[in-house]
Amino acid sequence: MSLTLAIDAMGGDHGLKATVPAVLQILKRHSDVNIILVGLTTDIERELRLHKASAGSQLSIHHASELVAMDESPQVALKNKKDSSMRVAINLVKSGEAHACVSAGNTGALMATARYVLKMMPGIDRPAIASALPNRNGQTYMLDLGANADCTPEHLMQFAIMGAMLVSCVEHKESPSVGLLNIGSEDIKGNEVAKQAGELLRASKLNFYGNVEGTDIYKGTVDLVVCDGFVGNVALKASEGIIRMMRDTLVQEFKRNIFTKLAALIALPVLNAFKRKLDPRRYNGASFLGLNGIVVKSHGGADDFAFFYAIETAIEEASSGVLERIRTQLEIEHIQSNLASNSTENSAA
Repeated sequence: MSLTLAIDAMGGDHGLKATVPAVLQILKRHSDVNIILVGLTTDIERELRLHKASAGSQLSIHHASELVAMDESPQVALKNKKDSSMRVAINLVKSGEAHACVSAGNTGALMATARYVLKMMPGIDRPAIASALPNRNGQTYMLDLGANADCTPEHLMQFAIMGAMLVSCVEHKESPSVGLLNIGSEDIKGNEVAKQAGELLRASKLNFYGNVEGTDIYKGTVDLVVCDGFVGNVALKASEGIIRMMRDTLVQEFKRNIFTKLAALIALPVLNAFKRKLDPRRYNGASFLGLNGIVVKSHGGADDFAFFYAIETAIEEASSGVLERIRTQLEIEHIQSNLASNSTENSAA
């Protein structure tokens, strides 16, 4: 089965300088993927010519006359930019012309537009942002990473269902383990929202490990870590800051004198492996879960290398049937909840 992706070619800090080279690399790797570049036609064609490329059987251009600025209000973008590259790309998913959309544009505007155009899945109250983070042996998925600062226990339960199905599909794990981010591993730890969310997760059909702490994200204790968007975004930004500090400190120390420079030369293979392992560009591509369509958000500052991985994320999700798996699991949990409720009522009677 061939896949078609709608790419917001104009979004992000680097725009066409990042999106077009990334798309051309994707087409070299995937012969069964078609790309629709959405944006200003003349600008896209000019950038393609710089790379000695043009539209063809796998690559087409869909004109959009407007752009959404990185600092533009989501409300303004939604109301006044109906022909933006972001909006048109999402419309292509809505119409079925594309299986997924990828954009490095304004996060708030992308979320607001995607939610308005695609609507929410039945049984899901709010969309959540999910992404992968490196751990000792691979990667840990985490959500929500910033879409919802305040959540109810039911929201966290919904996030867990969506995230678990995402991991199941893209990592090919039948029953991925789910952890609830908390200040301790004991069931009694945390605020009331976390405690009640834990009760819901323990009663669910998910493979619930229990509470996990921040260190478990990078140990790889569980496949999926669930939290509200406030905590998730703080954890993500703190992690990015630590990685940058470690990288900068290593460079500084190895440049200290001739002996440390020689040591750096000897350690170069290890340093390169370390850099590859923790390079945030390799984990670029956050999924907007809960929508009736696949939307992947690339980091706004992504270069072509990072944007390539965001497109790969969209390909993996579209080809693995994530949306169908989430819908099925929601139905299972709904039935389970109704059975438990009926059993309680019968016992009381």
